[in-house]
Amino acid sequence: QVQLVESGGGLVQAGGSLRLSCAASRSSFTIHAMGWYRQAPGEQRELVAVMPTSGGSTHYADSVKGRFTISGDNAKNTVDLQMNSLKPEDTGVYYCWAVTSREFWGQGTQVTVSS
Repeated sequence: QVQLVESGGGLVQAGGSLRLSCAASRSSFTIHAMGWYRQAPGEQRELVAVMPTSGGSTHYADSVKGRFTISGDNAKNTVDLQMNSLKPEDTGVYYCWAVTSREFWGQGTQVTVSS
């Protein structure tokens, strides 16, 4: 079992920045990747950015490339998401995600970008 605790989020004006952080509880299982998904009202949950914990390429949704940066500390099982140049369409609930032999999700943190 892996518990994910998120922090950050909030309300910001368009063009502003926010930083999300997520920490995974200790696990006897190896976490292979961590990242962030988001869900806008009335929409399906979508991938924002993910990264493998053993090194390798990160993956971003096309809509956030060049604006968002994912980073992490593999030793501590943490993952952050730096969000710059935020747009109203970035509004939604952001979920931390981790995968071992199964997927785990955080409770979500609200991000609201006003125009």
